[in-house]
Amino acid sequence: MQYVTIVGARPQFIKAAPLSQELRRQHREFLIHTGQHYDDNMSDVFFRELGIPPPDRHLGVGSGPHGQQTAAMLIGIEQILEEIQPDVAIVYGDTNSTLAGALAAVKMHIPVAHVEAGLRSFSRGMPEEINRIVTDSVSTWLFAPSQVSVRQLASEGVARGVHDVGDVMADCVRHFAPLAARSDVLSRLGLHAGEYYVATVHRASNTDEPSRLADLLGVFRQLPYPVVFPVHPRTRAAAGRHGLKHLLGGNPTRLMTVEPLGYLDMLQLQRNAAAILTDSGGMQKEAYYLGVPCVTLREETEWVETVEAGWNQLAGTEPSRIVAVVEAFRFSRPERHPVLYGDGTAAAKIARILGDRDG
Repeated sequence: MQYVTIVGARPQFIKAAPLSQELRRQHREFLIHTGQHYDDNMSDVFFRELGIPPPDRHLGVGSGPHGQQTAAMLIGIEQILEEIQPDVAIVYGDTNSTLAGALAAVKMHIPVAHVEAGLRSFSRGMPEEINRIVTDSVSTWLFAPSQVSVRQLASEGVARGVHDVGDVMADCVRHFAPLAARSDVLSRLGLHAGEYYVATVHRASNTDEPSRLADLLGVFRQLPYPVVFPVHPRTRAAAGRHGLKHLLGGNPTRLMTVEPLGYLDMLQLQRNAAAILTDSGGMQKEAYYLGVPCVTLREETEWVETVEAGWNQLAGTEPSRIVAVVEAFRFSRPERHPVLYGDGTAAAKIARILGDRDG
């Protein structure tokens, strides 16, 4: 069979790695990189570290407004699909690359497999929420990471083609954590295990509003331990637009800004942190898998199971609330660590189901 896999953003490279390996055991895979994330720190390093084959086609779309970016992806993906005529199109998560890949394929009557289906934050103000809902609505296979996602799809009247396979990111953490343990990132940055925090901020809701971004950058300096802050290109650009670049500098003993790190360095950095502060969905899960408390810098999350398990707290963006959640985790960690999102074999299950072509 001929599969086409469509990726474009850092989290999708991670999710695609284990499934690409499984698919290529018995089938052909054509990999399209939209170029949504395009520099070495956000793209190429992940292909190298995760052993993902080089993209067969790179669209080089880059950043831009949602409509412009999605339209450019649609045009490029459609042309490639007409050329290669795949049996199945595979998309991941909830980015504009996900939406463009799903729409281009379904309009050409190519069945779509959505990996990470059924997630909902119930905030239509998030572009990602719209991308999830639309992609789920046109997919033939909906690979859900948990029973919560399965039930959500059922509540929307979607049951056919839904499979609870677990989370492909659990596959990645399970496989790459031993390799990450060899990383020297702590010594390179002069850090000691358990005596620092890791923070990431990249969502438009947190970067496009100057006062909100200023509050987040400011509160990172108020925490008991130093904060290591790999700066997303969107965030760096926003800080420049808003006149906040000075908040990315200053005293490195309180806020250590670094360029985006590779997957293995980030796993090692997260595993040894006192806590993780993030607005990323993927890092919420990685924190859970690694047994590190997570402070989510949003008012909602699509990964509700991590909150219910006690390992993730929604803190929003109000500084005093963030400090309070960090302090609470500092003195009290959850006692239980239940198994969520499967057993780390999601990719093998997906490959088997797709190979059967049952839907």
